[in-house]
Amino acid sequence: MKKIIAVLFTLVLAFALVSCGSQGGSSETTVLKVGASPSPHAEILEVVKDDLAKQGIELEIVEFDDYVLPNTSTEDGSIDANYFQHTPYLEDFNATRGTHLVSVAVIHYEPLGIYGGKSSSLDLADGAVIGVPNDTSNEARALLLLEANGLITLDPGAGLNATVLDITSNPKNLKIEEIEAAQLTAHLSDLDLAVINGNYAVQGGLSAEDAIAIEDKDSEAANIYGNVLVVKEGNEKNPAILALADALRSEEVRKFIEDNYAGTVVPKF
Repeated sequence: MKKIIAVLFTLVLAFALVSCGSQGGSSETTVLKVGASPSPHAEILEVVKDDLAKQGIELEIVEFDDYVLPNTSTEDGSIDANYFQHTPYLEDFNATRGTHLVSVAVIHYEPLGIYGGKSSSLDLADGAVIGVPNDTSNEARALLLLEANGLITLDPGAGLNATVLDITSNPKNLKIEEIEAAQLTAHLSDLDLAVINGNYAVQGGLSAEDAIAIEDKDSEAANIYGNVLVVKEGNEKNPAILALADALRSEEVRKFIEDNYAGTVVPKF
């Protein structure tokens, strides 16, 4: 009988300890998987890891080298969020791919720049080749930057949907070559000029100071093309996502951006 009582007492004690350990969930950790371009997005996310850990959130950064998989992975739930794109790209992706992704917060802006390859100036020879991103929103933005610098003229009605078909004047017969955004820096030596997204410029070892021409940080583009934290629709109020958004808009992140990217990345908070 004493042995039975002892066994029962042991079982009750063990159950009580397990119950105490699980009550309130205070010791539990929430794992948050976020997709990002290696630079600057993944680097910026690294800055907030410790802050989130103190809140019981383990940030797992999943790096992607393209503009498609981070969104499809967020849509199918493989990751919880992504941080790599601006709003026009997000909207176009939703429209063309049938995804249901939404912005939670605007974090930073990456000025698009014209970078030199074979040429070191905008005074180009007839028939020079200029590389631009081949995705809809960034190609339009690149063409608008070329227009702003007097190289081409676009149909005024094309706006943010402009393509090479909307070029109405091209006095130097420039050849506009559409290339995947991630590959532009690799092809730079084969081109006279290239219009490169800020994140890929950083990855390629370029800075705003290397650009022959660059979007102004106070321009309309700076307001339109802010890079955003994105989730699948319905997850906008997830406490861990909101904590991440707050952390990414902290003074620590602002200082990190200003100290490390020399104008290629600009805080938008």
